Amino acid sequence: MHPTDFKSLSGNIEQLGVGRQVAVAREDGFEALKTFLPPPARRAMVLCDPSYEIKSDYARVATCMADAIKRFATGTYVVWYPIIPRPEAHDLPRKLKTLAVKAGRSWLNATLTIKSSKLTTDAAGEIKRPGLPASGMFIINPPHTLKAELQAALPQMVALLGQDRNAGFTLEHGG
Repeated sequence: MHPTDFKSLSGNIEQLGVGRQVAVAREDGFEALKTFLPPPARRAMVLCDPSYEIKSDYARVATCMADAIKRFATGTYVVWYPIIPRPEAHDLPRKLKTLAVKAGRSWLNATLTIKSSKLTTDAAGEIKRPGLPASGMFIINPPHTLKAELQAALPQMVALLGQDRNAGFTLEHGG
């Protein structure tokens, strides 16, 4: 959505020296994904990391993942989402879980909270917003070793990144 972000990402990918293995395109990722599934190699991981600046992105993620699983059922799908006080954000992991269960696919949902989400006031009486205190990753068809790796890594992430007593994590799985 942002031309400067596109330039930065393109420059970072170019520095990796991966040639044509990685492509950066400035287009609607929800629609473009359809052209890549199923992949010729029949193996792929899709990372869905929308900005969620537009409220409709939450519904588009669920719709996009449903379509992607129909096109390529064995792909691994990773969806990042913010944990914020907005009904759409709260409903997204539930919708993705329902989608995975109906499709008969395994899933993981990991969340990481680093601080309280409460508004505070500074010494001058100005309201301070906490920024993004928590986010989640919902994975459909996760690698079989990922659950154990997350069980070991998430407590370490809380210890390293936690900023107050509200820091913590969750890890749910099914399938």
